[in-house]
Amino acid sequence: MYKVLLVDDEELDLEGMKRFIPWSDLGMEVRGSVNNALAACEIMEEEPIDILVSDVNMPYMSGLELARIALERRPSIRIIFVSGYQEFSYVQQAMSLKAYSYVLKPMNDSELVTSLLKVKRDLDDETKQREVEMAYQRMIPIVKSDLLIRLLREEETEDSESLSKLTVSCGLDRMNWPIRVVVMELDNLLWRQGGSFTSQREVSRIFLQQIHDVIARQGIVPYCKLSSQRVALLLEDEAVEPTVHKVYGAIQQLTPASITTGISGLAYAMEELQSSYRQAIEAVEGKMFLGKGSLIKYEDVRAEPGMLDSRMLDAHMNKLLGAMEGYELVRICDEVEGLFGSITNLRSRFSVHNMSNYIIWRLDQYLSSRYEDLFELLGMEIHHLDILMQFDTINDIRSWFVQRIFEISERLYEKNNSKDSKFIRNVIHTIRERMSENITIKDIAQHFSFSPSHIGFLIKEKSGSTFNELLVQLRMEKAQELLKQPGLKIYEVADQVGYRYLPYFSRQFKERYGMTPLEFRKRED
Repeated sequence: MYKVLLVDDEELDLEGMKRFIPWSDLGMEVRGSVNNALAACEIMEEEPIDILVSDVNMPYMSGLELARIALERRPSIRIIFVSGYQEFSYVQQAMSLKAYSYVLKPMNDSELVTSLLKVKRDLDDETKQREVEMAYQRMIPIVKSDLLIRLLREEETEDSESLSKLTVSCGLDRMNWPIRVVVMELDNLLWRQGGSFTSQREVSRIFLQQIHDVIARQGIVPYCKLSSQRVALLLEDEAVEPTVHKVYGAIQQLTPASITTGISGLAYAMEELQSSYRQAIEAVEGKMFLGKGSLIKYEDVRAEPGMLDSRMLDAHMNKLLGAMEGYELVRICDEVEGLFGSITNLRSRFSVHNMSNYIIWRLDQYLSSRYEDLFELLGMEIHHLDILMQFDTINDIRSWFVQRIFEISERLYEKNNSKDSKFIRNVIHTIRERMSENITIKDIAQHFSFSPSHIGFLIKEKSGSTFNELLVQLRMEKAQELLKQPGLKIYEVADQVGYRYLPYFSRQFKERYGMTPLEFRKRED
């Protein structure tokens, strides 16, 4: 709705304009109707008026004087004069004030409506033009950002003409070379600070806005948004640290979030920018090992590639599982430290994530052998493990594992000291001792002085498996151990775990592990 102000010292004319003109249909709203220019000036001080409809001849201040004041305050205001005077001098002065129309009294409503429609069309056109210009201005940084991303990431070599155009478009032709590529990344809030996704998004908005504001004050600084938490800048060497510190200061006034900055080596020509960009990315990702919230130079993260020692990992993991079994919290910390310490010098995020997956796999295997579910003990679903990929540093991942393994160890300790757990352990111990026999549920029931149906119910309730499922599970686990001993024949393994018919043993083994005993042995060799 366009805002209209009506001014006329004739009350009947003023009331007529207010009541009989279809303002709403015209897309207009009368924000004031007054009988003198002084009152009109007060209204225009309080709110912006789009259209002024004013009488020419009024006491104290004429409509022409009012129009001049209105145009000084708001040059875009549209003015329509209504008057009983038709002398040339009045009309001439009105036109000099860029009035849209000069409507003579007694007024014809249709004539005023026609003038208002003309004003509306002009205002609509101006609004559209302004929107187009604003959209264009908004697009300029986006286009420049896209061009810079193309320049930094494009694998194919640009021809000289295209390279020259990109240089000019991104403002690189006005920089003093050599320059550095700087990647600034907002550190993750979700782990240490316990932030929500909403707070993370809000901090990301502040991060991007403050970088934009600081750079706008710096002048010509090419930059592009790589993600909601990562921005790349091209800076002259001496401007790197001052610019980064300005961004840090601006953001820390609004949020305690930390930022890690990766700085490339010097680039002496456009052709070296892609290499410098990769260096800056490698540097900022070096916070996995060097810590976050700091400036990291590419020279600080270069490391010779290495290999993981699988035997050492297995040794640490076996000790860790033993510490969990005994609920030894200090040993748990030491063994987790040992696991991650073995990959710190590799400086590889890939190795860290492989290590994390290895620990999860071994924990799951260990707990399955105890008829426990890893995710049930943690009170989480498997997709929640995605958080391991979001951690910024190896210390965050290590701390997460220590905390979760403490929880698992405590739950196991509580279960192991419950009556239900002791009962199941006794049942499993008895089955293992008599595994080579043709043991049945009646034998177990007799050993514990229960009826077969009652002992079957208790085993199912306490372990989640039937007697036969538990028996097969224990036999297959024992068979795996024996098959790793090269001196034993497969039929001897079958006999020791209670199978007198070799094909039946092979079939059950394959159903459980997806391979025959012979295939399993070959794989282990």
